Amino acid sequence: MICKLKKHLCSVCDQSFNTRENLKLHQQIHTAERQYPCSVCGKSFSRKQHLNTHQRVHTGEKPWHCTQCGKTFSQAGDLKRHQHVHTGEKPYHCKQCGKRFSQKGNLKQHQLIHTGEKTYHCTQCGKSFSQAGDLKRHQHVHTGEKPYHCKQCGKRFSQQGNLKQHQLIHTGEKTYHCTQCGKSFSQAGDLKRHQHVHTGEKPYHCKQCGKRFSQQGNLKQHQLIHTGEKPYHCTQCGKSFSQAATLNQHQHAHTGEKPYHCKQCGKGFSLAGNLKQHLRIHTGEKPHHCKQCGKGFSPPGHFRRHQRIHTGEKPYHCRQCGNTFSWAEHLKQHEHIHTEEKPYHCEQCGKSFSCVGNLRQHQRIHTGGRTAVGSVERVSLERLV
Repeated sequence: MICKLKKHLCSVCDQSFNTRENLKLHQQIHTAERQYPCSVCGKSFSRKQHLNTHQRVHTGEKPWHCTQCGKTFSQAGDLKRHQHVHTGEKPYHCKQCGKRFSQKGNLKQHQLIHTGEKTYHCTQCGKSFSQAGDLKRHQHVHTGEKPYHCKQCGKRFSQQGNLKQHQLIHTGEKTYHCTQCGKSFSQAGDLKRHQHVHTGEKPYHCKQCGKRFSQQGNLKQHQLIHTGEKPYHCTQCGKSFSQAATLNQHQHAHTGEKPYHCKQCGKGFSLAGNLKQHLRIHTGEKPHHCKQCGKGFSPPGHFRRHQRIHTGEKPYHCRQCGNTFSWAEHLKQHEHIHTEEKPYHCEQCGKSFSCVGNLRQHQRIHTGGRTAVGSVERVSLERLV
């Protein structure tokens, strides 16, 4: 086999050519001589062939066709690179890690990972990216654009990855598993937050009071206590709440639902806290102790009322005469003097009284000096309810 000698060398880059004409055309690259301008945009080229290829950008002509899928291209090189998709050929490899690519441009993008170079900058916030696609996706944050939508429910997302994560909700697929307890999650973030249960980690803290939380959502709910914001509203009565759970419990008052039951006596309650208070009747637990006298109480409300004995506090005021009282029921009984209401009745003779104490005094006439404790307590309780 006879090889034709390439004896015409370029003095700039040492590339060799078979003919002097080809060498002359090549040297135009180095001399920057561009004698073929585009009549549409003014861009100049050193070779007419390059100008002809460029003009397809303006004409939209795509003479190169892929025989596999029918896709068309304006340049032969683009078709050649595209065919790697069908052949699986990956001729471009990274010298750092050996990863291979079908497109030279993809290799160049990949190499930025190793160099740490971030050549794509966001003009809005200055954040930098190594990949053009990452910058494009980031810009959705500023534009508010959400080009990816779920075909199941129509919800839209700014990032394709977020859409993929969301779609797991519809498929029920849970690919993230907790190695501690085996519980599965559809979202990687949900698994990460769940693991705080096992580690005891509480990375979210309140800047106001320092209280820490394992879940970010719990911190957000807690912060409403400091702001006084109450975003959850009852549609029945308009009452507002800072916690969604508190609203749910409140709604039992309208529905009459009592989902919390005492295992001891079967009594039902609309609020979990009320059941907890009730259970102390059976256990005899009195967790609230007075530091002054040591007396114990099971409901915190009774404990607070008791403390007024020691402090002398009288927070309940009569609007008619300004008289003050330590307990709400004492104020209520006092107000009967002004209204002349007599709600306490003697079961023996029907006589009525404005104060329960006066009824007790009267009943001694019928009992021979003994107080009818049961009937008085029943009347008093009925009035308080």
